[in-house]
Amino acid sequence: MSSPIHGRFARSWLLASAFAVALPLATLPLAAQAQSMALNQALARAAQADPTRPAVEARLRAADAGARQAGVRTNPVVGVELEDLTGTGPYSLVDRTQATVYYQQSLERGGKREARTALARKEIDLVRLRHETKVLDLFKEVELAWVETLAAEAQVLLARTRLDIAERAQAEVDRRVKVARDPLFAGARADAQVAEAKISLSQAQMTADTARRTLAGYWNGGVDFQIDPAVLEDTSTAQDIAGEASPVDLALLDAERQTATARVRVEETKAVQDPTWRAGLRYLNEGRDMAVVVGGSIPLARYDTNRGAIERAQAERTAADADLFSGKVLRERQIARLQADLAARASEAQRIQAEVLPAAERTVALVRDGFNRGGFSYLDVIEAQRVLIEARSRRLNALKAFHTDRAQLARLTGRHAALIPASETVR
Repeated sequence: MSSPIHGRFARSWLLASAFAVALPLATLPLAAQAQSMALNQALARAAQADPTRPAVEARLRAADAGARQAGVRTNPVVGVELEDLTGTGPYSLVDRTQATVYYQQSLERGGKREARTALARKEIDLVRLRHETKVLDLFKEVELAWVETLAAEAQVLLARTRLDIAERAQAEVDRRVKVARDPLFAGARADAQVAEAKISLSQAQMTADTARRTLAGYWNGGVDFQIDPAVLEDTSTAQDIAGEASPVDLALLDAERQTATARVRVEETKAVQDPTWRAGLRYLNEGRDMAVVVGGSIPLARYDTNRGAIERAQAERTAADADLFSGKVLRERQIARLQADLAARASEAQRIQAEVLPAAERTVALVRDGFNRGGFSYLDVIEAQRVLIEARSRRLNALKAFHTDRAQLARLTGRHAALIPASETVR
């Protein structure tokens, strides 16, 4: 039977341990919270530091130049022809030469120039929308790195709690060993528990540091920032309606379909033959006379009617139509699945907090009290503490999975599309 002093010490130790474990997964000093950086700030910094932006600006300038070039008419031709320059018989003399200076122009029919220009304008939209989807992909990477950092820092606090519990247990066991209430191996086991907890804390700190550096690497910045730990605990968005698929993604699929349609029109116009007109002046050397010459030509659509290219463009348009439909359906399916996953993750974390942790904490208290009274062994204490730490760890994993799914859902719905930087190049 333990003395009253020992009983009060044990109860105080239990209260302190329960309080430490029951704290939120991440609790930082107010000074650190004041320096917290919001997710939107991290996304904006990453977008501004995106190394692909110069290439996108160059592609936009190239597409714009292509659109301007597509509207240019074909160049005229100025030529000279010399006839009867030399020959046999009466044509052996140079004075019978006839010289013609002419101006020649091909006329594009069937709306070729308009079709080329329309296609080039659609390609500008494609360049811009493809870039915006890549920025949304970047936002997803940054948000996942954000979640990883948030969870890693919470893991550090959990490891510290575990070490604190182990050290308190070590002190209690040492006291019992000294008064011969427990064998020496109990003290050695308690020392091993503390050593293991210290290793876990060290590993958790290294993981958190790596995660923080990885996140800061998206904007080439330092790690002198703090993330509000309350974000990890917030699962209030689990029941929110996710919304439809990202307008940016759907706009890209629609732009690809419109581009395919414009390409069909370009190929169809190529089947229309273009006439060439010519007008000029002919100088007759023999009589010193001048004459006007007018002529023209048009290809005969006998062999090449561009049928294969037209059919290919039409097939690509059909594929683009199918991509637009299937892309929307698949995204809606993924959104629905993630919406259900969010609710499940949030429910798991809430139930562990409300049902498992109180029972685990009470078990630890009862086992510790029984241990001090001689009714339980140190192994029972270790087991009770292990169950409590595992429950806390499981809740942390559920919260991390919740925010990971939320990042994926944000990508599918284009939640952060408003943070995409405006292009400096004409669209």
